This record gives sequence, C-alpha cells and structure tokens, in this order.
Amino acid sequence: MMESQHRSIILNDYMCQVLPTDRMPAAEIQPILLGLFGEVGSIMATAKKLHREKEAYSGYLYAVEEEFGDALWYFAALCRRNSLRMDEILSEAATGEKYTILIAANDLVEGAISRIATPLATPDLDAALLALGEATSNLFILRFSANEAHTRLIQFAKAYLEALKAARISFAEVVRKNISKTRGRFVAPDVGTLPSFDASFPPEQRLPQQFEITVNQRGQNARSYLRWNGVFIGDPLTDNILDPDGYRFHDVFHFAHAAILHWSPTFRALIRHKRKNDPLVDEAQDSGRAIVVEEGLTAWIFARAKQLDFFAGQKSLSFDLLKTVQQFVAGYEVEACPLSLWEIAILKGYEVFRQVKQNSGGVVVCDRSVRTISYLPLPVSSI
Repeated sequence: MMESQHRSIILNDYMCQVLPTDRMPAAEIQPILLGLFGEVGSIMATAKKLHREKEAYSGYLYAVEEEFGDALWYFAALCRRNSLRMDEILSEAATGEKYTILIAANDLVEGAISRIATPLATPDLDAALLALGEATSNLFILRFSANEAHTRLIQFAKAYLEALKAARISFAEVVRKNISKTRGRFVAPDVGTLPSFDASFPPEQRLPQQFEITVNQRGQNARSYLRWNGVFIGDPLTDNILDPDGYRFHDVFHFAHAAILHWSPTFRALIRHKRKNDPLVDEAQDSGRAIVVEEGLTAWIFARAKQLDFFAGQKSLSFDLLKTVQQFVAGYEVEACPLSLWEIAILKGYEVFRQVKQNSGGVVVCDRSVRTISYLPLPVSSI
C-alpha cells in the first residue's frame, strides 16, 4: 500500500509538471497516437543499439532515456484525452510486479522524484520491445472506440514498464530528464530565476548591461567593421565563401547571446571583459575552447538558417535544432539556460541579422536587463 501511495504521489508530480507543455489540441487524439508510435519506434532502435554495442554506444544511454521520456509524455497526453489519470493506470499496471520504490525529496529541483520502479528482474529485451510495439499498435483503436481506452492503456503501461526493465533504464532518470526537457522547451522562462553568470565580478569583467554596436560595411571586398563606444573592435570580416551570404555580419549572433543568454565568450574576448578575478572561470568559460564552441555553434546554426531564409517568418525552431544546441554547449555555464531562452536568442538574433544584411550595416542595440536585442539604421554621418 505504501509503495502504491508513493508511486501515485511521484507520478502526480510528473503530470503536473508536464501539463503546461502539452500544446496540442485537447480534442485531437490522432497526433498523440502518431507521436507515441514514433517514440516507441525510436525506443526500439536506440535500446537495441545500446545493448548490442555496449561501451561503443555509451552515449546512447542518454538517448534511450530520452526516448522513453518522450513516450511517457505522449502516454500522459493520451490518458489526459481519455479522461484517465496516468498515475492510476501505471499503478494498476504495476500491481503484483517486483519493483522497489526509493524516494528522496530533494533529488529534483522541480519535484520529489528520486528512483521509481527500479527493476529487480530483467526480462528478454527483444521480447519486451516487441510487446511494447504491439501494445502501441493496439492503441490505434482508440481513434474509433474510447470505451477500450482503460484496458488498452493498461496493456501499454505494462509493456512500457517491462521494456524499461529489459533495457535496464532508470525510471527516475526518464522522469527527471523529460520534465527538464519539456519544460525547458515549452514553458516560458522565469526571468527572475535565469542565470546571469557574471554578477559577482567587477564591472570591467562583466558583459555590459546595455550596449550598442555599430556595424559598417566598407571596401570592394564588402568587409564588416564593428565599433563599440566609438572604438573599433575585432577584425574586419568578409563572408569567407564563394557565394556571398552575409556571414560577415555574424557577430550579431554573439551580441544576441550576450544580451539574451548573458553568455558569449566571443564577445567577452572582443571587448576584453574576461573574468580574470577567478582563474578557473577564466580558463574554463572565457578562453579559447569556449570561444571555439560558440563560433562553431554559430556557424552550424547559420548553415541551417541559410536553408530556411534565415528563419524569416518563423516563430519557433525545431526541437532537433535546439537539442543539438544543447549538446554543443554541454559542460559550459550556458547549459543552465533553458531551450526556450535559446530559441528566443536565436530568433531575435536572426531578426536583427536580416536587417543588418539587408541594409549593409546598422546599429545593434542590446539590453541585458530585459534580455533584448534590436536594430536601428545607421546614422547618416556613418554611411
């Protein structure tokens, strides 16, 4: 009885955390079914690779946990659309199974989840994955017959738990990572809780709170020049490519990172505001490797954006792009920024970039206090 109560409390917390991330129409079940089917297919592919290649595929442990988490999200959404509680369905599915429930209240920032449903036995992986696939296929009947929802969802839940055991995946990690991923992607960030990274450093080692950068294009080779407080910074840039594409103005993205994410080792280096008071921070966050990471990430996003008219007219970015961004910056302070903030920084940065590119220059206005970046035309005297 105690284990059932704990399981219900923990899963109830999960349901509350992910509810605001469900943006799909409440009356539509087909997109949820298709999403769940796709995630289960991904579970099969990644779980098999993890156990076939073992150490050589160690990086996919995270991927398997992520796929199980995505499937759990769709399962919760499916229960919601059938007026059923996911925690009750899972608890009923787990009845009689050999699970241990271990709870530690402070292991998760946004909930009281530690380890749940730790397997005591491991069934055959192939059989478990095939059963999960079959149980998922059986859910398609819910398009026409909601009366079978309770039975079919319990069957799916049992298959899901068995697949977790077979893959030796911690349900706690699945839940924790899915909350972090979905809320970070779909819930608007609380500005008051976002990291600043340099508030404890003297002013000359902080990114400026407000700043304006004048971007000019000069010469036959269309070089881009930057001025901050009337002083030229950085080197003149060209596109460095046979087909001109405006990359000479790519520093705009570093300004966007600085203004919205409060992070840009490249911009810090340009204005010589490295955090020298803390040698560890200076070495790990502000030096060469961090700069290369930001430059590499900027170039990669630019290649994607170039294929999409530099995100003109887009109000959101693909989850895959944002997840790659997250992988790029893993291990650096900026990984504390949620994906939703990265999305804002990228889209706002490209909004200003398009204007700079169209006008062959301009003034980039940034305000870290409200995390904004905007564009002003060049003064007549600067043209």
